[in-house]
Amino acid sequence: MFKNFSKRKNLDIIGSTELVSVENFLNIPAKIDTGADSSAIWASNINVSEDGVLSFSLFGKDSKFYTGEKLERKNFRVLIVRSSNGDEEIRYRTELSVKLGGRKIKAMFTLADRSKNYFPILIGRRTLKNKFLVDVSKRVVEKEQNPKTPTLNKELKENPFKFHQKYIK
Repeated sequence: MFKNFSKRKNLDIIGSTELVSVENFLNIPAKIDTGADSSAIWASNINVSEDGVLSFSLFGKDSKFYTGEKLERKNFRVLIVRSSNGDEEIRYRTELSVKLGGRKIKAMFTLADRSKNYFPILIGRRTLKNKFLVDVSKRVVEKEQNPKTPTLNKELKENPFKFHQKYIK
């Protein structure tokens, strides 16, 4: 059913994780998030000059993708982003060139500190709409399990009540 639909609508099928290229940065791991409205990319050194030019670096110094190269944009906006836990944050939003699923497109990204996220890029619905279908059984990038998880599961199995009192309450 989806294959016929994708051909009829000219939609490319991508997985829940992909390697994407943004501007001159190649093969960056990205999470495809159909629950997110907008797309976000890890940015640092964000500044707006007196003449109204937004400058930023993609990724941060702790990222293996960081080069320190400054990108500049005259066309940008702000967006209030609400996270899944209800926190609101004001972010700059600008257009970037992206290669996703073998297709080169222009997409709007909010600039965010994603240093604590496994994926430095999140692709949301606005970028996907009318271009891609997401097959959640397909993953190009496998996320590594947190090394603490097996220990926590062992502790949970040994004494669920004690575990709950220690970590959840």
